[in-house]
Amino acid sequence: MSTSRFRGVIFDLDGTLLDTLEDIGNAANAVLAHHGFPSHPILAYRQFVGEGIQVLMKRSLPSTHRDEATLQACLQTMKTEYVRNLNKTAKPYPGIPEVLTKLKAAGLKLAVLSNKPDEFTGRCVTDFFGNELFQVCFGLRPGVPRKPDPAGALEIAQSWQTAPGNILYVGDSGTDMQTAMAAAMFPLGVLWGYRSREELLAHGAKAVIEKPDELLSFLGQGELSRTPR
Repeated sequence: MSTSRFRGVIFDLDGTLLDTLEDIGNAANAVLAHHGFPSHPILAYRQFVGEGIQVLMKRSLPSTHRDEATLQACLQTMKTEYVRNLNKTAKPYPGIPEVLTKLKAAGLKLAVLSNKPDEFTGRCVTDFFGNELFQVCFGLRPGVPRKPDPAGALEIAQSWQTAPGNILYVGDSGTDMQTAMAAAMFPLGVLWGYRSREELLAHGAKAVIEKPDELLSFLGQGELSRTPR
């Protein structure tokens, strides 16, 4: 399999490698119930996730109760509920494990970059993919700004001693596409996650794919030069 100019691939986690929406939604709804606020349908969390737990919690609160004191109280409860619900129903998207194995076999460097807290990011990756596929696995860490700031992505590029232009960045949200653009990496949007084609293209996706196995064809057939579909 030809991989063109690309030497590495950075993946978002939630909505890209793993379907974690039900676990996240159940945890957040438990927090809201604990503090006396109405819950949301699980599918509503498609629009809440992607920018870290603090943003998730703020978006899920009623607009009249997003003051700092309420938010901090909910975040404290969320720490417990997140652990309680972690990986209860989560699962890799169909085809993802096979695609990752083939990319690794082709000699590509693989990494995960998530706005999920670093500890939980590591647990998710280890539980579902083991410790051999990814050279780097970063969640949200103290002192490192969350995506779409490119700091984490550029740290991965530096650790690989690979130019950002030789790295493919794969994600399901506008935040991911903005991160790739800010890091001067190639932004590839995926449609099996939580956000729309329109959002991906509006935030800089240079191409969009619909199924995980299209990533192999995408790399192997030189489709990277095509305009977004």
